[in-house]
Amino acid sequence: MVRQECTEVGPYCPVEYTVLSYYPNLAVNVVLCVGFGLCALGIIGVGVWKKTWGYSAALAAGCILEMVGYVGRIQLHSNPWDSKAFETQICAIILAPTLICISIYLILKHITMSVNPALSRIRPRLYPIIFVPADISCLVLQATGGSMAAVASSGNLDLLLAGDRVIIAGIALQVVVLGCFALMCFDYWLRARKWVKTEEATAKAKALWMNKRFRIFCYAVSGALGGILIRCIYRIAEMAGGWGSPIMQDEPSFIVLEGFMILIPVILLTIFQPGLLFPAMAERESLRFEKKSKNEQPVVSSNATPEDLEHVKPQRLEKSSV
Repeated sequence: MVRQECTEVGPYCPVEYTVLSYYPNLAVNVVLCVGFGLCALGIIGVGVWKKTWGYSAALAAGCILEMVGYVGRIQLHSNPWDSKAFETQICAIILAPTLICISIYLILKHITMSVNPALSRIRPRLYPIIFVPADISCLVLQATGGSMAAVASSGNLDLLLAGDRVIIAGIALQVVVLGCFALMCFDYWLRARKWVKTEEATAKAKALWMNKRFRIFCYAVSGALGGILIRCIYRIAEMAGGWGSPIMQDEPSFIVLEGFMILIPVILLTIFQPGLLFPAMAERESLRFEKKSKNEQPVVSSNATPEDLEHVKPQRLEKSSV
């Protein structure tokens, strides 16, 4: 049982009495911290270069939050009773994947717009409108639960249990949202695979579908989505046992199912970025966030689709003076 008066390991405050009951492995946590930090730099660098602002901002923010969480675990290696470090790592590591998911939710919209928007069950622009707010709802629930748990660390066990349940609800909702998104991706893939084999498929769509770089990008995103889903399921099992549960106190499972199940997806999303492998998405992202003057019309790229053109209002023809 956690002792409120303990501030460092000693004869009356052994490490076994902490929530984790172990000294977090220094080397592994340094590797994870550095890994997320390097990914954040890579994402920001390519994001600024290719101007994929929406994708890069969410992904980089998630990486930075993960890095902060593992800094907290590094501090816990020195003092497992450091309550501030414990609160930091709990909140940061639980919340970060939710931000990472936002970057993934933006991708399906661009894939459907580039291949064939008509094959999508819903209008492409609705994907981020539906899934990003749903993801933010998961973030709010988990943040609320984490705040409750942080306050309860002073000894309020009822509040601690309530915070635990709110966190579980947030992660469970995230699994549902991710699962629904994965099903919609799979459904579109089945429909597109069948369509590109027909005579109705355009040469441009077929070229993109068979493009090796585009396929690698899609495989990388699928792998990242699978890794995050595994992590979320693990977190539900971990939190369901309560604070100090056997799963929570098993460091190897945390390292594999939390640490690397997020680091590997982030590495995939960093190396195989849309700015490098999916130019159509990069162009749309750049145009979307480009600052325009009031009367300036957006430049229509060669990759524009009817969805893009909906936002372009027809210009009035001004009479030229003779």
